[in-house]
Amino acid sequence: MHAEERERLILEIMQPAGFVSYRDLEARLDASPATIRRDLTRLENAGRIVRVHGGAKLAETDEASPRLIGTPFDQSITLHLAAKQAIGKAAAALVQPGEGIMVDGGTTTLQMVPHLAGLDCQVLTNSLYIVNALLPQPGTRILLPSGTVFREQNIILAAAGEESMPRFHAPKLFMGAAAVGPQGIMQADVVLVAAERRLIDRAEKVNLMVDSSKFTSQSGTIVCGLEEIDTIITDDLPDGFGAILEKAGVRVVIADG
Repeated sequence: MHAEERERLILEIMQPAGFVSYRDLEARLDASPATIRRDLTRLENAGRIVRVHGGAKLAETDEASPRLIGTPFDQSITLHLAAKQAIGKAAAALVQPGEGIMVDGGTTTLQMVPHLAGLDCQVLTNSLYIVNALLPQPGTRILLPSGTVFREQNIILAAAGEESMPRFHAPKLFMGAAAVGPQGIMQADVVLVAAERRLIDRAEKVNLMVDSSKFTSQSGTIVCGLEEIDTIITDDLPDGFGAILEKAGVRVVIADG
């Protein structure tokens, strides 16, 4: 593939969200990391992109009304609700009283919030839905990152490449996913991928909360490999996937609905 064609593809990949991670480019382009870096340097010198920590963003991205790819929160919250509620209860059972935890925004992670009442935890979250659900719990301390509010998901995300997290390190991260497959954990939007990588890097243990429908869809941008997940909390696993998780060293918790 010629350099001009790679550059065209890079710009095309960046269009939906205005950002692309190095990890995503290496997965989608038939080129070495050194070649991709040279392509990005040429695009930056031409004023088409700006290279930032973890990837690159379009030089003239319209950030006035940021949008995320994927199903809006108010549409997905009712999907598979019973399974999500069971998963939320099982996930909260992994939290110790007084513990500091991170809870990534999502319709499944939201379901663990009622079960955190009385544990007097410190919770770092990027979800305004989760903040609102935590506010009635007087013993729960709440931390928020800085960034832009994406209304469809009611989530706070920093601009690509910007550090937005408070100085906070947590024993446990609880997160969701758009899809899970043998290749890893996936999200529909690269902006979410960058944000979730920042959370993963700050956690000692990563707990994935997904209902069984997420195993039937296996498309999206890879957030991390299965080997980076410590525990998966779900309502069911497809045939044969338990062996894949066991090989990757992932503990499985099946929520009792």
